[in-house]
Amino acid sequence: MNTADMLIHIHPELDAKARTHLEKWIEGRIGVDCAEFDHHAHPHTLIVKYDPDAVQGMQILEMVRKVDPVATMVGL
Repeated sequence: MNTADMLIHIHPELDAKARTHLEKWIEGRIGVDCAEFDHHAHPHTLIVKYDPDAVQGMQILEMVRKVDPVATMVGL
């Protein structure tokens, strides 16, 4: 399995409950190994580890944009 990381910037006003739901929803996607916020230092950044052979980064970003339409991908 190949592994890639992506960092997604989420609007800072997205509340903690919505961020937790987003983590679980993204982790439920086939090909996603881990999706987590750094709740203390950077609560508005979502780090996603995924298998690029199973899912494309843009597909993950589009899922996130269903919760936060202005979410943006940041390079790692």
